[in-house]
Amino acid sequence: MGELLDRYHPHRLVVYSRDEAKQHTMAQRLGSQSTLRFFIGDVRDEKRLRMALNGIDTVIHAAALKQVPACEYNPIEAVKTNIGGAVNVIEAAIDARVERVLMLGTDKQVCSVNLYGGTKFVAEKLFVQANCLSTQSGTKFAVTRYGNVIGSRGSVIEVFKSQQLTGKITLTDERMTRFVLTVGDGVNFVLKSIERMRGGEVFVPKLPSTGILDIADAVAHGCEHETVGIRPGEKLHETLISADESRWVLDCGDYYVIEPPFHFWRGEQAVYGTRVPEGFCYCSNTNPNRLDRDGIFKLVGMM
Repeated sequence: MGELLDRYHPHRLVVYSRDEAKQHTMAQRLGSQSTLRFFIGDVRDEKRLRMALNGIDTVIHAAALKQVPACEYNPIEAVKTNIGGAVNVIEAAIDARVERVLMLGTDKQVCSVNLYGGTKFVAEKLFVQANCLSTQSGTKFAVTRYGNVIGSRGSVIEVFKSQQLTGKITLTDERMTRFVLTVGDGVNFVLKSIERMRGGEVFVPKLPSTGILDIADAVAHGCEHETVGIRPGEKLHETLISADESRWVLDCGDYYVIEPPFHFWRGEQAVYGTRVPEGFCYCSNTNPNRLDRDGIFKLVGMM
């Protein structure tokens, strides 16, 4: 939030969420900001959402139920928030004539094996196709896809830090790999994607991968390991771009763009980049950019 205020100096910045405690903490941390507005609301509440979007020109849609086990146990709630909420954001943004709307996606929606990934897959498709619905309002929709944010709520680092006090940590599978990035890198990529978007793109950053053993060694060095098995809905490795998507993918230097395979994407909207080879797959276990224990330790130290 501070990055948005410092970089763009907005006339008005609205925080819309259902968590008043986090809004209070945010207000205390940022101090007195005349441009900040805090709205209590839920993306499921279309009427309240439309009120919050009045006069807004840019929206970052980050609301989601994202804990894999929680979504597996509460599937209908996940659908209501992650899919129904996305529909509400799209329709409210079009009616309010918002200029740009960017949704935060996830690697778990690619070749999904869990409900969370499935709901985010549908939400991403809705956002890309929403550009067909917004020709009159001019609203542009795009998506970012990235991996696990180091130290985010519910992350394995939090679990390891709490467990290390006992001298033993639990691992699901020692072979597991993940894409990782810091909160700062994630924020910067989202803001750059908003500046770059023309409508319909899926932006994918080039990220390092790491193994669960390297994370465990960096965060809880010397602790005993107990392997408990992969939880329902978990993958051994994550994928950010599947081979089936490769025909639409452009390599743009430090990120990829997945172009929309729909009629609204015109030549004048094309992103400058190099086509990836057919069959290209961006997976955490085959990613050449790997972080070892020391690399993870440095990232954790940046939290």
